[in-house]
Amino acid sequence: MNNIPTMTKNLLIINVLAFVATLVLERSGVDLTSMLGLHFFLASDFRVYQFITYMFLHGGFTHILFNMFALWMFGSVIERVWGPKKFLFYYIVCGVGAGIIQELVQYADFSIQGIAAYQYVNAGGVQMTTDAYINLWTTIGASGAVYGILLAFGMIFPNERLFIIPFPFPIKAKWLIAGYIAIELFSAMSGPGDGVAHMAHLGGMLFGFLLIRYWQKHPDSSQRFGRSHGQEFFDNMKRKFDERQHNNRMKAEPTNRRGETDEEYNTRKRQNQDEIDAILDKIRKSGYDSLTKEEKQKLFDQSRQ
Repeated sequence: MNNIPTMTKNLLIINVLAFVATLVLERSGVDLTSMLGLHFFLASDFRVYQFITYMFLHGGFTHILFNMFALWMFGSVIERVWGPKKFLFYYIVCGVGAGIIQELVQYADFSIQGIAAYQYVNAGGVQMTTDAYINLWTTIGASGAVYGILLAFGMIFPNERLFIIPFPFPIKAKWLIAGYIAIELFSAMSGPGDGVAHMAHLGGMLFGFLLIRYWQKHPDSSQRFGRSHGQEFFDNMKRKFDERQHNNRMKAEPTNRRGETDEEYNTRKRQNQDEIDAILDKIRKSGYDSLTKEEKQKLFDQSRQ
């Protein structure tokens, strides 16, 4: 857990605690799903805050297992790239966006069926009031936000190769994401009664895509797309290091020692540069905490020269 970025770790903990609380309180007659799940906006149980709370609830062990596994696997990478604040903002936007799309889909279903014209509805052989019926339209789960994270990974690292069970060969991230979109579209069109909010999954991706595109076109509104503030810091430090090395060489005073030849200087500079590049690449992939004590000291020493 110590290697998981702060925001991803907190989201994992909150989701697990909410899942346990749902099971425990259910035995006491308290239905958290009914209280905090996202209801259809025309239902009497609908509350605006449910656009946030619904994404921390799950309907079963398998549901939360797959969502939290994906959040840990891909969210950790995205948070290291973007930083915790931008990552959390993106996560919430995707989750809320997924909820909005789900509400629109439910409203379309509500209108097509003409439910508003009836006072009572026959659902599964049981007659109930229309309000009681639409109150059953409840959405829970972090899937919309998680699918947004998957999209972000595919856009930032499109050519990263991933091994996905049961395929015995690696798949590029961009093709994996395209496959997920195709599956969700097909499932939404062919299996609307399977109990899975497929359009909400696509909604999370849609809002994630729009937000990323906005950041691309307005880089001043946030960190530059695809790299965190930390990465920009180290890239700038690398550039300043090169400039400082060049200036020091130009201003170097002659000494009694044998002067360094141009070939020796260039060789030494390339070696130092290769070491710095390797350290910066390691930070991009695994974060600053993955550096050894010697690598951190090397980076610190170079920044002071």
